[in-house]
Amino acid sequence: MMDHIVFWLFALLSALGLAGYFFQVVAVRSKLTRNKKTARSSQDEELLLLSPVSVIKPLKGLDDNLFDNLSSFCTQEYPGYEIIFSLQDANDPAYKVAQKVKDRNPECDITVLVEHCSAGLNPKVNNLMPACGRAKYEQILISDSNVMVGNDYLKETARHMRDPRVGLVTNIIRGIRARSLGSLLENLHLNSFIIGSVCFLDHYLHMPCVIGKSMLMRKRDLEAIGGFSAVKDVLAEDYVIGKLMHEQGKKVVLSDYTINNINEFWSLGKFMNRHTRWGKLRWQIGGMKYFSELIGNTVFMASMPLFFTGFSTLTAALAFGVSGVKILGDMYLGRKTLSGMNTLAYLLAPLKDLIIGCIWFVPILSNTVVWRGNRYLIGKDSRLSPCPENGIWSWRYRFTDVLKTRIAWSMK
Repeated sequence: MMDHIVFWLFALLSALGLAGYFFQVVAVRSKLTRNKKTARSSQDEELLLLSPVSVIKPLKGLDDNLFDNLSSFCTQEYPGYEIIFSLQDANDPAYKVAQKVKDRNPECDITVLVEHCSAGLNPKVNNLMPACGRAKYEQILISDSNVMVGNDYLKETARHMRDPRVGLVTNIIRGIRARSLGSLLENLHLNSFIIGSVCFLDHYLHMPCVIGKSMLMRKRDLEAIGGFSAVKDVLAEDYVIGKLMHEQGKKVVLSDYTINNINEFWSLGKFMNRHTRWGKLRWQIGGMKYFSELIGNTVFMASMPLFFTGFSTLTAALAFGVSGVKILGDMYLGRKTLSGMNTLAYLLAPLKDLIIGCIWFVPILSNTVVWRGNRYLIGKDSRLSPCPENGIWSWRYRFTDVLKTRIAWSMK
């Protein structure tokens, strides 16, 4: 009797998850269809109305495809812009790549800025602060180093800023070019859960989710919310900037222009570490809303009867049936986003969802994050504080570190 109740409980949760997933697919389809129908601002007179932009690229280390990623910003069809490659250390291997990009594009206004900054605990914000101070133009665009764009990116993103009510513009992202298991799982997640959640929030709840990989704003609007100093000790600086902009009465817009997130050679460990960190971030920001992610992970929910009640025709049918639906849905999203992923790769979607389901529980056990070699405690709204290496806190993160290592090892 109990097994029967458990099965139907998880079957109901799976149905709820599939319903939510369906609305995510509809939201993505609506956003990308609108993308095709939107009148492009390609006329010369419209281009002249666009204000110049300072593109800031914070760099650290050698991301996949770094040279081509940076070079894609040098051929923008835009009337006036500069690029600032910002680094903390001239010995960083990204420095030589940035300098090479500058040398190869003498017609482009490029500055390679090396300036150490330790104002806060967020290393990305520390990298952004000196570059923002050097930016020539009122409009600044923050773009991560693993992003590659088309030559109409600036034009299609900046057109939203012609509306003075708009304070920030962000973009849809898609993961492409996976050549390892970790990269495949990352791109599957980006092109399903991430893009689905972002479009769902924008389409149904009118809550644009700011993606830090692409943020366009005005200096005066940024200064009105306290500048980068307001987020120097925050892990989710993109989310908080968007939230503060909204509180200032400024609109936050999700552009329908899709940018490429290049993930080629990720290890499984890197994938798990990234989403463990993101899970902790969302738990601290969303609180009880975080539980909706577990229910929304329909493959994980549908697999639970196999764990709790054992293998049977009914439990297997639920797990494999839901997994099949999810594979087809992710395949549809991949084609709509033009991700170019091999069809067979979508067979890994259920595995990815099971791993994400296991990772979901980690934030309940640990509130520490390791980011770029530093360990922090993460608090409300993802605010960071230094993490002691000894004492009462240490046993918690050491336990979770061992747990994650064991899981990653067992997946090899």
